[in-house]
Amino acid sequence: MRQASSMTKIGLGFRSEMLDWNPAEIEADFFEVAPENWVRRDRGPLYSLRDAGYPIRLHGVSLNLGGSSQFSRDFLRDLRELINDIGADHYSDHLAASGDGHQLYDLFPVPFTQAEIIRVSDRISQVQDALEQRIGIENTTYYTNVGTLAEADFLSCVAERADCDILLDFNNISVNHKNHGQAGIADFIAQLPAHRVSYLHVAGHEFDERFGLFIDTHSQPVEAATAHAAGDWARQHCKDILLEWDNDIPDLATINRELACLRAFTTM
Repeated sequence: MRQASSMTKIGLGFRSEMLDWNPAEIEADFFEVAPENWVRRDRGPLYSLRDAGYPIRLHGVSLNLGGSSQFSRDFLRDLRELINDIGADHYSDHLAASGDGHQLYDLFPVPFTQAEIIRVSDRISQVQDALEQRIGIENTTYYTNVGTLAEADFLSCVAERADCDILLDFNNISVNHKNHGQAGIADFIAQLPAHRVSYLHVAGHEFDERFGLFIDTHSQPVEAATAHAAGDWARQHCKDILLEWDNDIPDLATINRELACLRAFTTM
């Protein structure tokens, strides 16, 4: 296992394209996987990572915290079993809707209103009660939304009322700022309760001329300004950073350069 050189650990979202990579050659201190890919499936690759000393964190995409349908008791039971089986010390999902009745494989925004603070935080509390542990909620990208509150205020209020953690995605802040003129990274993070942030996500995004919008593709290197801001904040608050690269995944050498860049920004 690679030993972290500072208090901030650098992680990587582990994807199927990486199954043939030698974990010892990946310059990461921990890994994160989507639990939906490992429930009731062969967990050999996860056991190998765990047994090699790499912590594994879980970041889901289908819990539908922002939706209105009832949570699947079977899924929550399976999720709790997976958490216990691999010894995951973090579980999170998105502060968004992902489909009522049918999994839509996309994330839809929650209106930034006082009524939604109450509704969504109550749903988060239901999940935490079922899992018997605190979970994290991630701020998401959105391409249209309504509401009377600023996103950072909405996120903070939901986390405080539900007594949950925040998985803070710096790339999503940047995309929303570019698309909607919302708070930039510095202003956004200044409004958050730092003690509730579990760790950080960073990724890359692209501009799509068809829509005239920046799209959260996770298919490009992290912007230097985003990496610098995440590294600086992580160092100040002793938080870890995880790199997400989900589409057009490059070779190991490129991933390692990205991880090294993030590590360098935490020591500047």
